[in-house]
Amino acid sequence: MSTQVPILAADNLGVRYGSFVALSDVTLSIRPNTIHSVIGPNGAGKTTLFHALTGRVRASSGRISLNGRDITHVSDDKRVPLGIARSFQVTSLFQNLSVRENLRLAAQGRTPLQALAPWRGVDPRGGALAVADEVMERLELAHVSERAAGELSHGQQRRLEVGMAVAAKPRLILLDEPTSGMGIDDVEAMKALIRDLGRDHTVLFIEHNMGIVMNISDTVTVMRAGRVLVEGPPALVRDDPEVRRAYLGNMITGDIA
Repeated sequence: MSTQVPILAADNLGVRYGSFVALSDVTLSIRPNTIHSVIGPNGAGKTTLFHALTGRVRASSGRISLNGRDITHVSDDKRVPLGIARSFQVTSLFQNLSVRENLRLAAQGRTPLQALAPWRGVDPRGGALAVADEVMERLELAHVSERAAGELSHGQQRRLEVGMAVAAKPRLILLDEPTSGMGIDDVEAMKALIRDLGRDHTVLFIEHNMGIVMNISDTVTVMRAGRVLVEGPPALVRDDPEVRRAYLGNMITGDIA
């Protein structure tokens, strides 16, 4: 059994909104340099879990740790320099700026002082632009580097947003529904990108497309009603009777909303 410290862990994590329990006793362990997916029906608590892990919402109970360090009460902006980056289900780009500028700002924003003055003192030969160019090549967006983000196709915008997370040089990347709204070709491109990111990052992602989840995940966590139902490698999850009962066969035949 591995004694490796998880890059991110949640122990008995709970989130309440008044009397409503959004998460209850969620325990999660994300191993370094793996691809870990979180699935479940609407209302299962997936996005609330992401909000809690990134500090966007405050945990009501339990503990969150990053590389063994307790970050339960660390604010979301202070978690970013610690190595956490996230993309959202709803695309959030600088629509009027070019692809290259979006990536440059993401790279430059890795440190608080640069983020406060993103347009000041930019060395065109240096750090942030070099990172932007490197990420563009990886995303296969170099051919649209000078186009405004708002002019890109939906699939390109989703790849750019993932690229902005990558440009921050994180240890851990959280992706919320990365294939949402995509056509078949774009889904395949995103699947390849996530698999590629798994070579040198830890990736935690929410996804409804079971073809992607079962094909590229090292570990799958299934949530239901704010709790972890089942967790394990894809084959174990696919064949688990509780999962089959919960999804009435949808795990095999199609998507989970």
